[in-house]
Amino acid sequence: MKLKNLIIVALLLAIGTVLHAVFPGIIFGMKSDLGLVMLFLSLFLFADIKTFVIIGLVDGILAGLTTSMPGGFFPNVIDKLVTSTVVFLVIYLFAHYFQAKGKYVFGVVLAGLGTVLSGTIFLTMAILVAGMNSAAFGALFITMVLPTALANLVLFAVLYPIIVKIGERSGFLKTLPKPTLH
Repeated sequence: MKLKNLIIVALLLAIGTVLHAVFPGIIFGMKSDLGLVMLFLSLFLFADIKTFVIIGLVDGILAGLTTSMPGGFFPNVIDKLVTSTVVFLVIYLFAHYFQAKGKYVFGVVLAGLGTVLSGTIFLTMAILVAGMNSAAFGALFITMVLPTALANLVLFAVLYPIIVKIGERSGFLKTLPKPTLH
């Protein structure tokens, strides 16, 4: 990964960490993980086969340090590692099949589904590692994970075109040339 891309990923993860830190813990100290959007943007725009695990690990550590849930550090790290791996592999396998509009829709849908995956892994790890009551899984999934997935889907839909436009203008993102008719 080029240094300028690494700096942009670091900035995105830092913004995600601030979002995660300032969002209040609502139920059992759990909070919506709006920082996942920055993880997905980093993976979607800048990650390669050598860096996606590092991006996930760094985001997991940052999310774990800013969590308000007792015992939530390790579930956050595990969750982000698994989520970043799955999301990157889906991007790696399928994103090249889409043109600009399709890639945008693909990213938006993937942000929503990735958040559901992340929330499921987090809750499972919180039950297994942090000793959370397993009976709370369903209620927390409905009250925390699904609304967060919707919020992340919308946030990704808004931020992606902004970041792409800024990236194109500043030169850190290269766009494909427009097809021409001869």
